[in-house]
Amino acid sequence: MSSTKVALLVVAAGRGVRLGAERPKQYLLCAGRPLIAHTLEALAAGWPFSAATVAIRPDDRALYDEAVAHLTPAAAALLEPPAAGGKTRQQSVLTGLEALVRAGPDIVLIHDAARPFPSPALVARAVQAAKLHGAAAPGTPMSDTVKQVDADGRVLATPPRAALRAVQTPQAFAFPLILAAHRRAAAAGVAGLTDDVAVAEWAGAPAYVFEGEAANVKVTTMEDFNAAEARLTARAGETRVGQGFDVHAFAPGDHVWLCGVRIPHSAALSGHSDADVALHALADALYGALAEGDIGTHFPPSDPKWKGAASKVFLAHAADRVRARGGFIVNLDATLICEAPRIGPHREAMRASVAEIASLDAARVGVKATTTERLGFAGRGEGIACLATATVRLP
Repeated sequence: MSSTKVALLVVAAGRGVRLGAERPKQYLLCAGRPLIAHTLEALAAGWPFSAATVAIRPDDRALYDEAVAHLTPAAAALLEPPAAGGKTRQQSVLTGLEALVRAGPDIVLIHDAARPFPSPALVARAVQAAKLHGAAAPGTPMSDTVKQVDADGRVLATPPRAALRAVQTPQAFAFPLILAAHRRAAAAGVAGLTDDVAVAEWAGAPAYVFEGEAANVKVTTMEDFNAAEARLTARAGETRVGQGFDVHAFAPGDHVWLCGVRIPHSAALSGHSDADVALHALADALYGALAEGDIGTHFPPSDPKWKGAASKVFLAHAADRVRARGGFIVNLDATLICEAPRIGPHREAMRASVAEIASLDAARVGVKATTTERLGFAGRGEGIACLATATVRLP
């Protein structure tokens, strides 16, 4: 089995209209990360794929890039550039398969982006089924009696449920078989086949069903989404809170950097990097929640390459460390302590900046400001301090 080259194709070009959200369901934040990121992480943990790609709607490229930013480095490194999906699932799968031709796989697994719970055991069974049969899908027995009805709801038949299976993904195929089947179906103008086993069947290939898993659910409705979020959140069962504090003195200049936003001011902040006191405090809060030291541990001020560096590098690294530990950021909150400049006019831009750097929804970022009633160094206008907290969930 180790010599068999297994590729992965994740189909993510659908619109998810039944969920009724403002963006396609695969890109909705679920337990702190886009749903598709959970799916890709689960698949990457299940098999050492030789190649992998995702079929996306071209208009979704920015959403896809944002989602991939939430992956661990190992999972992200697995992915080839995304394939341009089509208007139908069949079209998307075909473009994805064509994108994998160069990799020359023996087997390909085709999986729905909105199924975030494929277990390693399920993935292994899929690979084995493809090797044995050439075309196979996981399926689970029907627990409910099934009725065949007409347009008016009148019962026409009651198929014996012992012979019925609810089919899932990942569906598994010998790569040449499913590529040829999809090419033939496209050339013949055959559409409306609802899964890839159906395409193989249409092309005359015998197909099989192997043991699926009841937990391998597809997110279709908002009820499904909420249930998936509850499961994923429960996996990250430990809540941690970290605190960060930083101070920088004023120096000659005409602007300050706060939360990654350039704000005109009568002075600058002095520091080894760009002296963004807010991003420094937020990064330290994340490192604290992880018990992984502070900025100086990861970016020593004695290293000249960090002189004048943009502090967003520090916060992005700290956020990446949370994801590398299999966790997610629940909330970031910063309180700036200064007499000037005024923070209020820039607050929303600062929240958006922090959210972008940390790959978060802006609704999970708080930015506030206060003064010290002209007491102490901040009250005398000698500099700016920031107190920050970070709440994260870890397995």
